[in-house]
Amino acid sequence: MSTITGGIDATHTAGSEERPRRRTVGVVLAGGVGTRMGLEIPKQLVPVAGRTSLEHTVDIFQQCPFIDEIIVMMDPGSMDRAELLVTREKFPKLTGLLPGGRDRNETSYLALREIATPGSKVVFHDAVRPLLDPSIIRACVEALDTYDAVDTGIPSADTIIEVDEHDLIRSVPPRASLRRGQTPQAFRWDTLMEAYGAARKDPHFAATDDCSVVLTYCPDVPIIVVPGHEANIKITHPIDIHLADKLFQLKHQHVDPVPVPASSLRGKVVVVFGGSSGIGGELGRQLQEEGAFVACHSRTGSGTFVEDRASVSRALADAAAQYGRIDHVVLTAGVLTIGDLVGLSDEQLQHDVGVNLMAAFVVAQEAHTHLADSHGSLLLFSSSSYTRGRAKYTVYSATKAALVNLTQALADEWSCDSIRVNCISPSRTATPMREKAFGHEDEHTLVQAADVARVSAQVLASDITGQVFDVRLPQVDPLAAQLESVR
Repeated sequence: MSTITGGIDATHTAGSEERPRRRTVGVVLAGGVGTRMGLEIPKQLVPVAGRTSLEHTVDIFQQCPFIDEIIVMMDPGSMDRAELLVTREKFPKLTGLLPGGRDRNETSYLALREIATPGSKVVFHDAVRPLLDPSIIRACVEALDTYDAVDTGIPSADTIIEVDEHDLIRSVPPRASLRRGQTPQAFRWDTLMEAYGAARKDPHFAATDDCSVVLTYCPDVPIIVVPGHEANIKITHPIDIHLADKLFQLKHQHVDPVPVPASSLRGKVVVVFGGSSGIGGELGRQLQEEGAFVACHSRTGSGTFVEDRASVSRALADAAAQYGRIDHVVLTAGVLTIGDLVGLSDEQLQHDVGVNLMAAFVVAQEAHTHLADSHGSLLLFSSSSYTRGRAKYTVYSATKAALVNLTQALADEWSCDSIRVNCISPSRTATPMREKAFGHEDEHTLVQAADVARVSAQVLASDITGQVFDVRLPQVDPLAAQLESVR
């Protein structure tokens, strides 16, 4: 076993001079065994949205510009598995992958000993909170400029009752002053180390988190609370896995005007199925402008039928022969038939299911070898209708929901081949297909194809996998829209 160990670099080079620098270290606490889950593996290793919770969480810290280095404190019995998932190649900020202690507090203490850098900022986060928003990390780190200890909390929507040993109500604290604690929790290294130094001398020491240690053993140190988020759930019970999966589906990418850096996609080979018009056509145009080599295929443009295996195989083989490899495969093709299900003929059903769903299976199978060779990605397209079936276009809604599940399943299945799989789920978008189905609509109520294409290009350029990007107009919150759709 080759445990990654430390060395927190406390120097910064500027020219030929070296000067001490205070570091910000993210500590991912993954030492639990998850007995309440009733599973054979620790909860941090349970797949959620195409990756383990541990990988999702470490990646959040990797991508956060306010974190300099990452230490993972792992369940000792799962170190072999963790070393395959969490590597320096995947997460360059990783400086330590270490076995945790017998409980949460000993694990935190071991992490502090590993860091051993007075003045450092240390941010502790549960590995089983994989939906952490980076803005919360930023709030914690910035709060440490003023305070020595920071907690994260959200208001309680429920009334909290205190009961005695007989389950009789003892008191009902005022809800306005209560918060539900989350992580991250952040500290100046010196403060938390002092608190643990005192705690370890106390034979009656017991605490559920690190802020409790500071509160008890450094009572004069104020602990500021920064706002958390309802989506920052902790995976503790089996139902939490399903909730986390749904929340990952509802994670969205706003229409973003920032262009993809040219270096991200320049020289990449991208095959776009459904690239004659609409989102696919716009994506092909944008990718070419970024310097990518793009092969667009469609029924009308190149005579390529996405539900036909020979047709798809030929298109991919031609691109590979021309460019030497294929880095990304995109499937935007779709068909929307309006009408009652009972009125659809067998021929129409087969056609719609073939284009909207079977095509994804065929394209995925035929693209696998090419993408495994390039460690590339597959990008599928769903629709906002996947969250709730719609009357009059039941086949479309059903097949788009299936694509979301296919995305997550394939991301997990293909992770060993280093193939990323993601899905774009646009809201009502101005495309020829939509205009044909619904007629002319106010363009201000529609997402533009160019904006969806821009987000799609950003996903291709990223190292994300197993996620569904719900692209909507900027003022629309996807979770609020989901709740509204079921009322």
